[in-house]
Amino acid sequence: MEVEQYRREREQEFQSKQQAAMGSQGNLSAEVEQATRRQVQGMQSSQQRNQERVLAQLLGMVCDVRPQVHPNYRIAV
Repeated sequence: MEVEQYRREREQEFQSKQQAAMGSQGNLSAEVEQATRRQVQGMQSSQQRNQERVLAQLLGMVCDVRPQVHPNYRIAV
């Protein structure tokens, strides 16, 4: 009877420690998830702010072709 009671007490103590440990992991994962969401939102807002500028820069580079001879080009005689 005493052994069974001791076993129950130890099991209860173990369960409470396990819940405390899992609870802190749950909070940690929630914090990581929240930080990740903030970072994603920051990236999305940055993309929205810079989208037009980057697109104009890319189009400028692609459409403004200036043909010129490469400095290493040698005319064969």
